Amino acid sequence: MNRRTFIGQAGCGVAAFLAGTGLTPAQEKTPGQPVAAQEPNGQPVAAPPPKRKRYRLEIEIFEARPDSWCHKKGEVFKYPEDMHKLCPWLLASMHDFLILLNQGVTLPWKYEGTPYEKVIDPEGVTTEFVRCPDPTSNLVAKITRTLVT
Repeated sequence: MNRRTFIGQAGCGVAAFLAGTGLTPAQEKTPGQPVAAQEPNGQPVAAPPPKRKRYRLEIEIFEARPDSWCHKKGEVFKYPEDMHKLCPWLLASMHDFLILLNQGVTLPWKYEGTPYEKVIDPEGVTTEFVRCPDPTSNLVAKITRTLVT
């Protein structure tokens, strides 16, 4: 039994059939429509993926105790070059934010009316604040994402 027959008999519906053929519902051939470009094996030619935006991430120590042993207020680090210079607790708390921001995700909360009010501009500069979980450090880092053109 071939794949199309199996999918049709399995009752998975049109979506599963189209997923198995690599077509989206918008690409499904209807009478009178021109056929999309195809490879010699009959599969549609995939469009090139959109160019991924590139970002520069910078981490600034926004708040720290004056007698802090690990980081001082105003220190600046580049991601990923300077990750070995960061406190492991702070780095662990920032990890997911760094990954998301580097992928272009913008987190919606703004902290309006606080010292941690964010800048949100997906086409320019976006900031995020992260607190270190060390209960004695009073450490807050500001991550700044800048679109690289």
